[in-house]
Amino acid sequence: MLKKVKRIGGMNDLLPEKLAYWHFLEQTATQLFQQYAYEEIRFPILEYTDLFHHSIGAATDIVEKEMYTFTDLNGESLSLRPEGTAGCARAVIENSLLRQKGHKLWYQGPMFRHETPQKGRFRQFHQIGAEIYGFSDAATEAELIALSQRLWQRLGIHQVTLQINSLGSLAARQHYRVALISYFEQHLTQLDEISKHRLTRNPLRILDSKNAEMREVIKNAPIMGDYLDAASAQHFQQVLTHLEQLRIPYQLNPRLVRGLDYYNNTVFEWLTDQLGSQGAICSGGRYDGLTEQLGGPSTPAVGMALGMERVVLLLEQQNTPLLSVIPDFYLVLVGEQAQHLGLQLAEKLRDTWPMVKISVNMEGGSIKSQMKRADRCQARYALIIGDEECQNQSVSLKNLRQAQEQQSMTVARFFQDLGQFLKTE
Repeated sequence: MLKKVKRIGGMNDLLPEKLAYWHFLEQTATQLFQQYAYEEIRFPILEYTDLFHHSIGAATDIVEKEMYTFTDLNGESLSLRPEGTAGCARAVIENSLLRQKGHKLWYQGPMFRHETPQKGRFRQFHQIGAEIYGFSDAATEAELIALSQRLWQRLGIHQVTLQINSLGSLAARQHYRVALISYFEQHLTQLDEISKHRLTRNPLRILDSKNAEMREVIKNAPIMGDYLDAASAQHFQQVLTHLEQLRIPYQLNPRLVRGLDYYNNTVFEWLTDQLGSQGAICSGGRYDGLTEQLGGPSTPAVGMALGMERVVLLLEQQNTPLLSVIPDFYLVLVGEQAQHLGLQLAEKLRDTWPMVKISVNMEGGSIKSQMKRADRCQARYALIIGDEECQNQSVSLKNLRQAQEQQSMTVARFFQDLGQFLKTE
């Protein structure tokens, strides 16, 4: 006997009753990106492992512990993408998109990290991301943040907070890194084993530690803002000024560092207190050195990505009203002739009114059982066809949502009055 099949832990099925929220998020984001003149890009789920070593950083938790990596039949090391920025950067370099100055791109799709599954954190998760290439002005970050705020507004999500910081230039970040190592080396006994491991490899990640016993030593660590060079400080102040002029509230968080090596200057996160420990729903920042690091031309760049599962959880928790897939008409068909006529009528309806939603009974059964199915799927109308209707080329129409008499009419009359029936009730 075959063992019962089951899904892999941390990789979830998206079932029909939940997908209305996903469609709402995807459609809202698509419309918004178009409004801001972004173009969609799609790139592979699989990449050479080296891409992530050179972009995310070999000493990050993602590369060291979380990537799904394997050797293929050609002996090449491949990895499922753990995030989207590296693959997008590789795509624009390889396809020579950077020859033309200025690109605003967006994407969506699954990412993969071998983490401990918990609420809002899965091994296969989905992101919607945006990447901007070729613009160094502080207005670039401000517009990207404004876009993300507008997305929350259109989704009806209000309980979110913007936190922002600057990591400075690559040189400033290096000076800060040296200062952090020096400070934490003086407090080795207060560091946990994970932080000791990060100390010389990626000391900024110690600031992300959730270990409550290290809260005090982290609180007293050097602050990045004290190591910003003049240009970095000026750029960051310009970003903040733009946000103030756009009336976008923000909180300065000097401990916000982001876990990926390619970031410099502005970094930001949108946080919520509605999802427990998984409070970040959208993160981003500037990464001016990445394209050159991957072998492309030196190009300023800014990006962000939002976690779709977490945003959907917020939508579910606040019972966001959605446009559901409720049929306008459920075709109740009794008899073989009725089945033929009903299918023809359904296709003609779809030709005449492309937006109309129609469900055709495919299970047979009595009129009574079919009417129960029509009511169960919350259809607005039952369109009934039996032997008599086939003979007379007519239909019987029953409003399932209002107390009205059932109407009988010719097929021609039905199409003539169709617009009236579809008006919002």
